[in-house]
Amino acid sequence: MKKSLSIATLLAAGLMYQPVMAAAEVKINWQEPDSYQDIRPSNQSRTSFRNMVFADLEQYMTKLAEELPDGQTLSLTVTDLDLAGEVWPASLLGGMGGADIRLVKPVYIPRMSFSYTLKDTTGNVLQNAEVKLKDMAFMARGTRASRRAENLTYEKAMLKDWFEKTLEQTASHTP
Repeated sequence: MKKSLSIATLLAAGLMYQPVMAAAEVKINWQEPDSYQDIRPSNQSRTSFRNMVFADLEQYMTKLAEELPDGQTLSLTVTDLDLAGEVWPASLLGGMGGADIRLVKPVYIPRMSFSYTLKDTTGNVLQNAEVKLKDMAFMARGTRASRRAENLTYEKAMLKDWFEKTLEQTASHTP
Protein backbone atom coordinates (compact mmCIF):
# COMPACT_ATOMS: atom_id res chain seq x y z
CA MET A 1 0.00 0.00 0.00
CA LYS A 2 1.45 3.32 -1.08
CA LYS A 3 1.20 6.21 1.40
CA SER A 4 0.76 9.72 0.16
CA LEU A 5 1.43 12.85 2.13
CA SER A 6 -0.94 15.77 2.04
CA ILE A 7 0.24 19.22 1.02
CA ALA A 8 -0.47 20.42 4.55
CA THR A 9 1.78 17.70 5.99
CA LEU A 10 4.55 18.57 3.55
CA LEU A 11 4.26 22.29 4.34
CA ALA A 12 4.30 21.62 8.07
CA ALA A 13 7.36 19.39 7.71
CA GLY A 14 9.11 22.00 5.57
CA LEU A 15 8.38 24.77 8.04
CA MET A 16 9.84 22.72 10.85
CA TYR A 17 13.22 22.73 9.12
CA GLN A 18 13.31 26.41 8.18
CA PRO A 19 15.81 28.43 10.18
CA VAL A 20 13.94 30.57 12.67
CA MET A 21 15.14 34.13 13.08
CA ALA A 22 14.47 35.62 16.47
CA ALA A 23 12.91 39.05 16.72
CA ALA A 24 15.26 41.89 17.57
CA GLU A 25 16.65 41.48 21.07
CA VAL A 26 17.05 44.22 23.65
CA LYS A 27 19.61 44.08 26.45
CA ILE A 28 19.66 46.82 29.08
CA ASN A 29 22.34 47.23 31.73
CA TRP A 30 21.36 49.63 34.52
CA GLN A 31 24.83 50.81 35.54
CA GLU A 32 25.17 52.06 39.14
CA PRO A 33 21.48 52.93 39.63
CA ASP A 34 22.15 54.25 43.15
CA SER A 35 23.83 57.26 41.52
CA TYR A 36 20.90 58.14 39.23
CA GLN A 37 19.55 61.69 39.63
CA ASP A 38 15.93 60.79 40.39
CA ILE A 39 14.35 57.42 40.64
CA ARG A 40 12.61 58.14 43.93
CA PRO A 41 9.25 56.61 44.73
CA SER A 42 6.38 58.62 46.10
CA ASN A 43 4.57 55.87 47.97
CA GLN A 44 6.46 52.57 47.88
CA SER A 45 9.88 51.21 48.78
CA ARG A 46 12.84 52.40 46.72
CA THR A 47 13.75 48.87 45.69
CA SER A 48 10.30 47.87 44.48
CA PHE A 49 9.86 51.22 42.69
CA ARG A 50 13.24 50.92 40.98
CA ASN A 51 12.47 47.34 39.90
CA MET A 52 9.08 48.46 38.54
CA VAL A 53 10.65 51.36 36.61
CA PHE A 54 13.39 49.17 35.11
CA ALA A 55 10.98 46.37 34.16
CA ASP A 56 8.51 48.83 32.62
CA LEU A 57 11.18 50.60 30.54
CA GLU A 58 12.75 47.28 29.46
CA GLN A 59 9.35 46.01 28.33
CA TYR A 60 8.70 49.25 26.45
CA MET A 61 12.09 49.18 24.68
CA THR A 62 11.45 45.55 23.71
CA LYS A 63 8.14 46.65 22.18
CA LEU A 64 9.86 49.45 20.25
CA ALA A 65 12.51 47.00 19.01
CA GLU A 66 9.81 45.00 17.23
CA GLU A 67 10.26 47.60 14.46
CA LEU A 68 13.88 46.48 13.95
CA PRO A 69 14.76 43.65 11.58
CA ASP A 70 14.69 40.15 13.05
CA GLY A 71 17.93 39.00 14.61
CA GLN A 72 19.33 42.44 15.41
CA THR A 73 20.50 43.17 18.96
CA LEU A 74 20.11 46.51 20.70
CA SER A 75 22.27 46.85 23.83
CA LEU A 76 21.94 49.83 26.15
CA THR A 77 23.99 50.77 29.20
CA VAL A 78 22.02 53.31 31.19
CA THR A 79 24.20 55.63 33.26
CA ASP A 80 21.60 58.09 34.54
CA LEU A 81 17.85 58.45 34.81
CA ASP A 82 15.87 61.45 36.01
CA LEU A 83 12.12 60.87 35.96
CA ALA A 84 9.70 63.64 35.09
CA GLY A 85 8.64 65.52 38.18
CA GLU A 86 10.16 65.71 41.62
CA VAL A 87 9.18 63.94 44.82
CA TRP A 88 8.08 66.22 47.66
CA PRO A 89 6.69 65.49 51.11
CA ALA A 90 2.89 65.78 50.94
CA SER A 91 2.90 68.11 53.96
CA LEU A 92 4.89 70.73 52.00
CA LEU A 93 2.33 70.66 49.19
CA GLY A 94 -0.70 71.09 51.40
CA GLY A 95 -1.43 67.38 51.65
CA MET A 96 -2.18 65.29 54.69
CA GLY A 97 -0.38 62.24 55.96
CA GLY A 98 3.14 60.94 55.58
CA ALA A 99 3.08 59.96 51.90
CA ASP A 100 5.25 61.75 49.40
CA ILE A 101 3.92 63.14 46.12
CA ARG A 102 5.60 63.31 42.72
CA LEU A 103 4.97 66.86 41.55
CA VAL A 104 5.14 67.11 37.75
CA LYS A 105 5.81 70.60 36.44
CA PRO A 106 7.51 71.80 33.24
CA VAL A 107 10.68 72.64 35.18
CA TYR A 108 11.18 68.99 36.27
CA ILE A 109 12.00 67.47 32.87
CA PRO A 110 12.70 63.78 32.19
CA ARG A 111 16.31 62.92 31.31
CA MET A 112 18.20 59.77 30.50
CA SER A 113 21.85 59.11 29.67
CA PHE A 114 23.02 55.89 28.06
CA SER A 115 25.27 54.35 25.47
CA TYR A 116 23.90 51.94 22.90
CA THR A 117 25.06 49.50 20.27
CA LEU A 118 22.91 48.08 17.49
CA LYS A 119 24.26 44.90 15.89
CA ASP A 120 23.08 42.89 12.92
CA THR A 121 22.48 39.13 12.89
CA THR A 122 26.19 38.38 12.40
CA GLY A 123 27.33 40.66 15.22
CA ASN A 124 28.53 43.54 13.06
CA VAL A 125 28.01 46.94 14.66
CA LEU A 126 25.49 48.97 12.68
CA GLN A 127 25.34 51.93 15.01
CA ASN A 128 26.59 53.01 18.42
CA ALA A 129 26.77 56.23 20.37
CA GLU A 130 26.59 57.97 23.71
CA VAL A 131 23.19 59.58 24.24
CA LYS A 132 21.93 62.27 26.59
CA LEU A 133 18.18 62.61 26.22
CA LYS A 134 16.07 65.32 27.74
CA ASP A 135 12.57 66.43 26.87
CA MET A 136 12.10 70.07 27.77
CA ALA A 137 8.66 70.17 26.08
CA PHE A 138 7.35 66.97 27.69
CA MET A 139 4.22 68.63 29.08
CA ALA A 140 3.41 70.49 25.88
CA ARG A 141 3.12 67.39 23.70
CA GLY A 142 -0.60 66.96 24.20
CA THR A 143 -0.36 63.50 25.72
CA ARG A 144 -3.86 62.05 25.92
CA ALA A 145 -5.38 61.74 29.38
CA SER A 146 -5.49 57.95 29.04
CA ARG A 147 -1.73 57.87 28.42
CA ARG A 148 -0.98 60.20 31.34
CA ALA A 149 -2.45 57.59 33.68
CA GLU A 150 0.09 55.05 32.38
CA ASN A 151 3.39 54.62 34.25
CA LEU A 152 6.36 56.58 32.90
CA THR A 153 4.37 58.27 30.13
CA TYR A 154 6.85 61.11 29.63
CA GLU A 155 9.94 58.89 29.73
CA LYS A 156 8.39 56.48 27.21
CA ALA A 157 7.49 59.35 24.86
CA MET A 158 11.09 60.60 25.08
CA LEU A 159 12.46 57.12 24.30
CA LYS A 160 10.02 56.62 21.43
CA ASP A 161 11.05 59.93 19.90
CA TRP A 162 14.75 58.95 20.13
CA PHE A 163 14.06 55.47 18.75
CA GLU A 164 12.10 56.77 15.76
CA LYS A 165 14.69 59.43 14.91
CA THR A 166 17.74 57.23 15.45
CA LEU A 167 17.08 53.52 15.05
CA GLU A 168 14.16 53.24 12.65
CA GLN A 169 16.28 54.99 10.02
CA THR A 170 18.88 52.24 10.41
CA ALA A 171 16.19 49.57 10.25
CA SER A 172 14.72 50.99 7.03
CA HIS A 173 18.16 51.12 5.34
CA THR A 174 19.19 47.60 6.32
CA PRO A 175 19.04 45.11 3.42
